[in-house]
Amino acid sequence: MIGWIIALVVLAVLAALGGKGWWLLSREHEEARNVPLDGVDFSKLKDGTYTGEYEGGMYQWRKNSVKVTVTGGKLAKIDALAGVQDQGNGSTQKLYDRVIQAQSLQVDTISGATLTANAYLKAVEIALAKAQ
Repeated sequence: MIGWIIALVVLAVLAALGGKGWWLLSREHEEARNVPLDGVDFSKLKDGTYTGEYEGGMYQWRKNSVKVTVTGGKLAKIDALAGVQDQGNGSTQKLYDRVIQAQSLQVDTISGATLTANAYLKAVEIALAKAQ
């Protein structure tokens, strides 16, 4: 009888902890989905090299920093400095290449990694805001 009570208490505690973890994860995902990426006017960029760091949201799971280079008033290069992880297929560089080609942060993100891609784009936005 005592064994059953202990087992039920353990299950209740595990369920409560799992529920709390799910709640925290869903809050972080909601925040990452809603990262605003509209603070850069690409027609007003000044030449130079600028760095940007995004803190990664409430739990800093996607913290990253980049260096951007603006040449001739256009975004020419994006280099990852810290926190950027690639899937092993060049997907992050492909994302950055899309931004450079489009001269916009409104690009297709990495399939299956939209939340992380938004964080990487936010660091680029922060760097480019310094170039205006």
